[in-house]
Amino acid sequence: MTEAQHIGALEAMLFAHAEPVEVERLADAMRLSVAETESLLERLQTRYDEEERGFALLRFGPDRWQMTTRPYYGEMVKRILDTRRNAPLSPAALEVLAVIAYNQPVSRSFIEQVRGVDSSSTVAKLLEKGLIEEAGRLDLPGKPVAFQVTDTFLRVFGLRGLQDLPPLHDEAGAPEAEPSSGEESPAPDTEQLEWK
Repeated sequence: MTEAQHIGALEAMLFAHAEPVEVERLADAMRLSVAETESLLERLQTRYDEEERGFALLRFGPDRWQMTTRPYYGEMVKRILDTRRNAPLSPAALEVLAVIAYNQPVSRSFIEQVRGVDSSSTVAKLLEKGLIEEAGRLDLPGKPVAFQVTDTFLRVFGLRGLQDLPPLHDEAGAPEAEPSSGEESPAPDTEQLEWK
């Protein structure tokens, strides 16, 4: 196969797969090395960007790629598909997403402890929307189900990975206050934390 045919094969597989796919799987399907496949993906990504094509290649983490429509054309794509607008996420859903994204994997009881309210219906809705997923069970009494955010969450919020999340208050560079009496400061009451 020529390079153009290899790139065409990549386009066809990424288009058909419609979800993030590992470079290793693409390489195996094309009978190429991971390095060769990675190089072809990067060239294809550059070509799409330089030509301002309707497609874009997104890279998730070190080894997964997905073909998507370029956000610039999103409104036109919605119009042609005549899709109904999804309801925006509620403040409660955004709070739950923040708790999970910054602390994952977490149990439902952890989420409820941070928020101070029952979050089972919000967690169920986020699972249904595909923004979070089960991530196994935690090694805690009762072996509670753990939750983590999905690639859909990253895509919806325009993130390449969790490292792109904005810093939390303590991580923003402000020095932490020193205890005044030489005693250790008490741990924060997680029921009083507010997520903004």
